[in-house]
Amino acid sequence: MANTPHASTVSWPLHVYGITVDSSKSKTNIESIEVRTSKHSPIELEREAGKRFRSTFCKPTALSQGDTFSLRLRCKAWLGMKTEYQDIPFNPDDMFRACHARQGYNKIHKKISIFVDLSGNTVIETEQTTSSAKDLELRPTTSEIFQKCPRFRILVIGKSGIGKSSLINHIFKVKKTIVAHEKPGEASIDHEFISPENERLVLHDSRGFEPGEEDNLKIVQDFIERRRKMPAMEHQLHAVWLCFEIPRASGRLLETGTEDFLKSKHSGMLGNVPVIAILTKYDMLIDRVERNLDEASLDGLDDEAIKELAKQQADAEVQDSCIGPLKQFAGASIPHATTSTKEDYKETLNRLIKITESCVGQHSTPEAAVMTSIAQRVDPGLKIKASIEVGKKRYWKALMSCPRFRNRKMWDCLYVLHTDIVDVWNFYDPHLYLHSQEFREMMMKMIDTIQAGPTPNLKKTMTSGLSMLGTIAGMMSGPAAPIVVPIAAGVVLATWVYEVYQISHAVLQRFMSYIIHLTLVLQTLYLVSDGQALTRRAIKLAVASYLASPMSGEVLTRIQDYDRQLTILERADRDTLDKIAEVVQLYSIDETQMSKLREKPLVDLSSDEPW
Repeated sequence: MANTPHASTVSWPLHVYGITVDSSKSKTNIESIEVRTSKHSPIELEREAGKRFRSTFCKPTALSQGDTFSLRLRCKAWLGMKTEYQDIPFNPDDMFRACHARQGYNKIHKKISIFVDLSGNTVIETEQTTSSAKDLELRPTTSEIFQKCPRFRILVIGKSGIGKSSLINHIFKVKKTIVAHEKPGEASIDHEFISPENERLVLHDSRGFEPGEEDNLKIVQDFIERRRKMPAMEHQLHAVWLCFEIPRASGRLLETGTEDFLKSKHSGMLGNVPVIAILTKYDMLIDRVERNLDEASLDGLDDEAIKELAKQQADAEVQDSCIGPLKQFAGASIPHATTSTKEDYKETLNRLIKITESCVGQHSTPEAAVMTSIAQRVDPGLKIKASIEVGKKRYWKALMSCPRFRNRKMWDCLYVLHTDIVDVWNFYDPHLYLHSQEFREMMMKMIDTIQAGPTPNLKKTMTSGLSMLGTIAGMMSGPAAPIVVPIAAGVVLATWVYEVYQISHAVLQRFMSYIIHLTLVLQTLYLVSDGQALTRRAIKLAVASYLASPMSGEVLTRIQDYDRQLTILERADRDTLDKIAEVVQLYSIDETQMSKLREKPLVDLSSDEPW
């Protein structure tokens, strides 16, 4: 019996398991998409964030030779006043031929990227449909989270020129300014700013409560109240950033309108939505304090000690001139953060987003807290935390007892694990490289390559995150040649990928390996990409660097050591989840280390190369 799409015995019918459509590169305003075939009723794709549609079919759509297959796009034209339809036809014969080499078919239509998830293996499909477990849909956990809460929704309040745009751009990695500059009013605060570079963020902007704009206080209060009463989580406001520029000595921090806003929050009028006070341009305060230090107090101090002294005095000034007045009107528990977007102050942005994520977690739903971590692009630790939270919801907590895995191919099981992790990291990936068949196969081959390599002695060595810098720098030290990923598995995936899931030590090791290795590869990619649009070159560099580092072998050793001490696999789920979290966090790189690693440009992302 053939159990791989590469086998010559693959025959009709062809099965379509799901479709992903991304039109972020296209100017077409798509309202909805239907899958149409000659034998089945139309199937509407689910809309995700921004200009992306995706559906995983509970029952695969079967295509026989001679059937037609197409997508119908319902689009808005003429400034939304006219509805048009576009049909995108597919050639099932081309799709069938693609199934011999891979389990997916890619198509680009007028800058619209389409991926069709395929399988031509009718024998395994027949066997699977006989099981009641088949009735349990195997779908990514993130798709359910995105259905409830597709974006992190935030209101940013503050005067023009205090650094709101810079703050948003640095934390969420959107290059273009998406903060409004027009006259404040109800229309502007209701406007949703969504950047194609980060479609997991939706921003509302208010220019604050300047003198002569008393009406704006009521506009903001009414906006928060309306959003609070909306039943759907995706429309509710998840956080408010109230921004101020740190005043000079004896300067006033709060205008009358701001005082009244803080009082309304403290009184409970604004509900549970967290309001975080942000004091911007912290670097300018440090510089000012450092210039005014008493020279006599600097005798014998080196540069680092002088900076620390300036920081202590600056923090004391912030407490007196800023935090005190804030607590007077908002209460002692108001969350606050001092920030700067300058290179030497990146840790202030990490502190702000951690405070925000914590506040959202306390006052909103778990999905909203996860979306806070997904939308931000400044703290890799929050990405890892969110990955673990998503894993706990379903698959990671039941690797050896998940009913959805029964009678499924390993490929299908790893498919959803892969999608969950990639979705959480939320890279700017306009070409969907991280969701592509090629990258999925590269990861599976990488697992086998690491498995076949030497096993390090953890008593003699322990890799730190900083060692990754040397590995990457070594790979990029020569001419700008294509990145070579040393995959030992050859051009064909190992047969285990197409075997049916079963409870065994080998399966557990492969699941754990895939989850941990993929997470740490994406951490490396986070380092080299730095918020830029992903290229295959950057992805290959991340994979090759991880493979070349001692970290990959050490992870395998820890997984094998854990597996050896297991006796009853069916009862190992809770411990396995804890072990995955432990190993991932052990090799995580915090943003302070990331900043040191990024002191020199690591990879040229201006050009791309084939897989």
